[in-house]
Amino acid sequence: MEMINDFLGVVVPFLIILTILVFVHEMGHFLVARWNGVRVEIFSIGFGREIFGWTDRAQTRWKFSHIPLGGYVKMFGDANAASQPGSEVKELSAEERAIAFPCQSLSARTWIVFAGPLANFLFAIVLLAGLFATVGQPFTPPVIGDVVPGSAAEEAGILPGDRIVGLDGSVIERFEDVQRIVRPSAGRLLSIEVLRDGARITLAATPRASEQTDNFGNTQVIGLLGVARSGAEYTRHDPLTAVWRAGLETWDLTVGTLDAVGQIIVGARGTQELGGPIRIAQMSGAVAESGLIPIIWFMAVLSINLGLINLFPIPMLDGGHLLFYGIEAVRGRPLGERAQEYGFRIGLALVLSLMVFVTFNDLANLEVFDFIRNLVS
Repeated sequence: MEMINDFLGVVVPFLIILTILVFVHEMGHFLVARWNGVRVEIFSIGFGREIFGWTDRAQTRWKFSHIPLGGYVKMFGDANAASQPGSEVKELSAEERAIAFPCQSLSARTWIVFAGPLANFLFAIVLLAGLFATVGQPFTPPVIGDVVPGSAAEEAGILPGDRIVGLDGSVIERFEDVQRIVRPSAGRLLSIEVLRDGARITLAATPRASEQTDNFGNTQVIGLLGVARSGAEYTRHDPLTAVWRAGLETWDLTVGTLDAVGQIIVGARGTQELGGPIRIAQMSGAVAESGLIPIIWFMAVLSINLGLINLFPIPMLDGGHLLFYGIEAVRGRPLGERAQEYGFRIGLALVLSLMVFVTFNDLANLEVFDFIRNLVS
């Protein structure tokens, strides 16, 4: 019974969070498509066979499907859920071409495709703005409370009571800004401006690499200066300021994610940090036990990641479509059907390969392979 409860405590929060984020993403596509007069045939949460659904007055089939790991919007003129143009597009009447997605202008198709990731970014801003206007934004003054003996900070001459006002060319307002810059900068020399007794002092420090394991068993290498903050607080903002701050936070999270991906690509960070559905489900369950505020933060971060991943220039993803549209804009005409078909096949292979890889990582982090090895040895 306890095992069933643990399973439900992980799966149910994961499916709820994923369903909300997928709905937001697909709704972005749906709304901009309808705004451009495109007929939407299917709005599906999940893939595979339909579990249940209904058809609205605009003849859109809204449905939930068996495999709840994503979703799609299929528009009139698409051959499939990946929005590949159907072969019958050339045979459409003038009235049908007016509502078919492949027959829309380049700008209209671009906005329809881009609307999905954009909706995820906007949703993250809405979630964070709501938190910042009610609970408050985490705000820790960038004042040094303690310096670890023998650390990079001590070697650089940083003292307790120093206020960091600049780091690596960025203006520092919060201690969280320091962490955001230092964590991915292990082994890189950083210029640090501190305010000490009313005077600005420029120092230099190289964050040291430190391997850390989080509550979910994920190991990652981060940079550490060896300083502790002096205290933590929350600052509530008025609605407009909350939206502005939420936008900045979303931007910082996006840049941080891209920076981490770049480090993985060049080999500065390990690929074991990449996680898939199993790890996200595990994290969803843990966050759900922590309360509403951590859940909202988690949803905001996942929404940003979902929007960002979909913008990667891989056929099958929204970014792949935008890449094709960029080529179309340069050439003055779309890519040929064969070129697009090969592109989608390559994209499908890449997406499936990535899914297999991150699932392997998830199972390895759960020590499943060690368990199996012990059973047969």
